[in-house]
Amino acid sequence: MNFNFPIILASKSPRRQQLLKEMGVAFSVKTKDTEENYPSEMKPSEVPTYLASKKAHALLDETNNEIIIAADTIVLLDNEILGKPTNEQEAFDMLRKQSGKSHDVITGVCLLNKHKEICFSDTTKVHFKELSKEEIEFYITTFQPFDKAGSYGIQEWLGKIAINKIEGSYFNVMGLPTHKLYEALLSFNQ
Repeated sequence: MNFNFPIILASKSPRRQQLLKEMGVAFSVKTKDTEENYPSEMKPSEVPTYLASKKAHALLDETNNEIIIAADTIVLLDNEILGKPTNEQEAFDMLRKQSGKSHDVITGVCLLNKHKEICFSDTTKVHFKELSKEEIEFYITTFQPFDKAGSYGIQEWLGKIAINKIEGSYFNVMGLPTHKLYEALLSFNQ
């Protein structure tokens, strides 16, 4: 579907780019390094939307009439944010924590231009089976999940063998709640 305005995706994520393409949205990619920090008193569930807005605003001065789409995804387990792991041990520890439990994947999205801002989030509950040490080690070694919140990609091997059930959007877990994004794009110029 072609929208009547140019769109910039403010994300290097190949998964977000793939999902937007599969939605039929024409876009260009432009990013600006933005520190992913947030106020310490902020509720964890509000962090992804805050960070998405921050990423979008970082690009605003470099745009004309384009709409910027920015997103941020976190994994929330027992009110603890599991971000992107920095090394194998951190990835292992995150996956071990999630083993046999359910967690929330929250993606915040911000649509922004010089006249309007729409921000929203979506939450998907993901249920993991009990993971063996060998399964976790195999996954980390084979798939190097260091660019993924919570140390896993639902579309990869671990998602296929470890996720018993999800409640909510599969695409949200990949990093973009496509159903909500589509509605927001339709309403943006109204």
